[in-house]
Order: sequence, then structure tokens, then C-alpha cells
Amino acid sequence: LQRRPPRSARTTLQTYVLQLRDLITVALRGQGSAGGGGSVVSAKDVLVTAPGGYVLVSGEGTSDVREFERLAGQGYRAMDAGDFPGAAGLLRRALDLWSGPAFADVQTGARLEMEAKRLEESRLCALDQRIEADLRLGRHRELLAELTVLTSRYRAHENLHAQFMLALHRSGRRGEALDVYHKLRSTLVRDLGLEPSARLRRLQQSILVAAPEAPLGAEVPLAPVRAASDAC
Repeated sequence: LQRRPPRSARTTLQTYVLQLRDLITVALRGQGSAGGGGSVVSAKDVLVTAPGGYVLVSGEGTSDVREFERLAGQGYRAMDAGDFPGAAGLLRRALDLWSGPAFADVQTGARLEMEAKRLEESRLCALDQRIEADLRLGRHRELLAELTVLTSRYRAHENLHAQFMLALHRSGRRGEALDVYHKLRSTLVRDLGLEPSARLRRLQQSILVAAPEAPLGAEVPLAPVRAASDAC
């Protein structure tokens, strides 16, 4: 990454590679070190010395990022097929792989910061679709606590607020659902100079005119399931 790296660069890199292989060894012990066909996999098989540098060779299930993306992709396809129980389960498994922000314990540069942002957006997309699946399964009350936290954290995220409004409305808390809309609108106007989207305004109007005696949820349908490529 440097035009003229210092003389100590090679030695420093080799030291880091040794430390990384030590961490890989610990990880392999934790999950069993047998690879496909029963062959034993070592850290040198994962972080391979190659001409001019090193290559990370990680099979399916070895990299948590790959496993997350694999499970999330399966979850999106299940959503497209209308398999909401399957989608909720797959996306929940994908999200369970996260234990905090990406690269939280690493000093990042510009490239890693971009990758961290990409991964966070991928996580948020999977979370959005998992909540969508849970709503379609009627888990409205179970989502309230989670959505309370999420809408406080992502104060301008329209879809999370729409999901919160639906969950509240379908739990018999129409006034609170409308209050969520007004708080979001205030935030968008104050911070971004924007009005809520047409979809969110339609949802607000649907809740406003909902007859008190109507079955909860019957008069406020969820938005159509988005294709996996348009999920977020």
C-alpha cells in the first residue's frame, strides 16, 4: 500500500502473519480441523504463502462473512417464494453470527472502513427482511421491544419505522403507531429537509381511517414482498 515501504516492512508483515495463523489455529481447534474428505486442515492451509504475498483460502463455513451472506441469500430467496417461516429462520441464523460491529477490535483504514460500512448495510438489510418475515407470521407483539430499540438507533430509517407502526397498530396500539410516524416526520424535516415517503404516508392514512371494530391488520396490508435483489 506504500510506494516505498520501510525496510522493516517484510519482517513486520511476517510477524503479523504468524500471529494471524495462531488465531486461525485456535479457530480451527474450536470447530474441528478436518476438511473435506477427512484431511486435516492447518493454519498454513488457510493462510497460504504465495509468490509475492499470502492468500486466504477459506471454504464454506470457515468465514463468518461468507456464511452470513450464504444464509442471508437463502433467506431472501425464501421471502421471494413466500416461505416466511423458512425466511425468518434463515435470516435469524445469519444475524446470530454477528456479535458486534465489523472490525470493532481492528484499527481500520479507508478500505476497511468502506468494507465495514458494506457489511453493516448487509446486516441491516437482513434484519429488515427478518422483521418483515416475522410481521407476516403475526409476531407483532414479540417485535415491539426490538423495534423500540432499532427506531431509536436508526432515527431516519423509514422501513424500520413503518414496521414499528404496523406492529403497534396490530397490537391494538393505534395511537402509539401514529406517534411513531409524527416523530419520524419531525426528524426527517428537521435533519434532512424531507417529508416521509409516499408509502409511509399511505400507511399513516390507513391507520388513521381504520375502524376501531375492524380486525387488527385486516385494513392495513403489508407492502408486497420485494425481490431479493431489491430487498433493501
